[in-house]
Amino acid sequence: DEPPLSSRLSNPSRPVFLLGDVPPMEGTPPGKAQLICNKFMHRSRALASDGFVVYDIQDEAGRSDAERPFPFRRLMDSSGYAALLSRSSGKQCLVYKCVADRKFEGWLDRAASDHGHSAINLVGRATSEGEYQGPTLSEAMEMVSERASGPRSIKFGCVCIAERHTMEAAASRGKPYPTEHQNMLRKQKAGAEWFISQAVYDPEPTIRLLRDYAALCREQGVMPRKVVLTFAPVSRKKTMNFIKWLGVTVPPEAESKILEAERPVDASVDLLCDILGTILRECAGIGVPLGVSCESVSIYKAEIDGVHELFRRLQEILLDGRGSPWKVQWVEVMPPAGVSREERALAKQERQLMGAASGGSEYAIATAGLVGVLLGGLLVSAGVVLDGRRRL
Repeated sequence: DEPPLSSRLSNPSRPVFLLGDVPPMEGTPPGKAQLICNKFMHRSRALASDGFVVYDIQDEAGRSDAERPFPFRRLMDSSGYAALLSRSSGKQCLVYKCVADRKFEGWLDRAASDHGHSAINLVGRATSEGEYQGPTLSEAMEMVSERASGPRSIKFGCVCIAERHTMEAAASRGKPYPTEHQNMLRKQKAGAEWFISQAVYDPEPTIRLLRDYAALCREQGVMPRKVVLTFAPVSRKKTMNFIKWLGVTVPPEAESKILEAERPVDASVDLLCDILGTILRECAGIGVPLGVSCESVSIYKAEIDGVHELFRRLQEILLDGRGSPWKVQWVEVMPPAGVSREERALAKQERQLMGAASGGSEYAIATAGLVGVLLGGLLVSAGVVLDGRRRL
């Protein structure tokens, strides 16, 4: 049987490779949601990812005094869309969830029992302003830890933010030295099995954080958890502004190098590959297992295409750095077991809706062989072979 994604995320002996996606807008009809899901799968199925990341996008109005470069639009529930993506693709999802939700515990039960997820990533609010609803992050971690065993077990990771681990950030908090490594160890002791970084555009804070986290783990006599580094290509000023609005540090020279290039997205991909190489060299031997996640923060085609090229190149860099032979091979992914009659009926209704909406031809192109996963079809996907053993 295929191991749960949570096991791959927590396994320190191998890297993990993820591809990010966001749900459609709230209120999207089921048929259109399936089309959006299929489009994402068509673009990404040849990439050797271990699974997908589905984000829980929040308004975050208090994050910055600057205007939000892209308007906020409320999206579908991350767990529900991730369930659709998993059923359709045969790949599991890591589901992001902001804990500032008064119905968090009910959401958690649905994610595990109804949607079958094994891995979630907990995030707090971007700001402490305004009325707080839902559990604190500590309370949410305890709730998930109580569900870490049993037939529908679910495990969690947390975010780590290298921008908090600078001397400037420490000074702004009145501290003599950054403390993000201490936050990571505190979350680890509360049950976090892995960490996901925000997008990396400056290697130095990440290098400092990884080294300090490794040293603190050695001091405490515990094994470091895996840290999945996130990368997002940029090809235009508006997206760059959004990256910075999210709190990502982009050195001025890096921004100029990208935006002044003849092909900005290619320059961005090259820069991010150099950044991963620098992190690997500077953190070699410290004992922190790493992974890679790639995402596009916009719907701009050049940046989406850039994600795929970036994913392939970063995967090559990280696997080559292990010093062991590896290869990519295709596998046939069988539809998930236990698809109910009701789900088959729903799939039929979705096909009819999509056919009616598109006159049939667009549906035939967009969904050939994919919606059929629910009905017993096969989907060609990709896997990674490490150390002579096949790993999906």
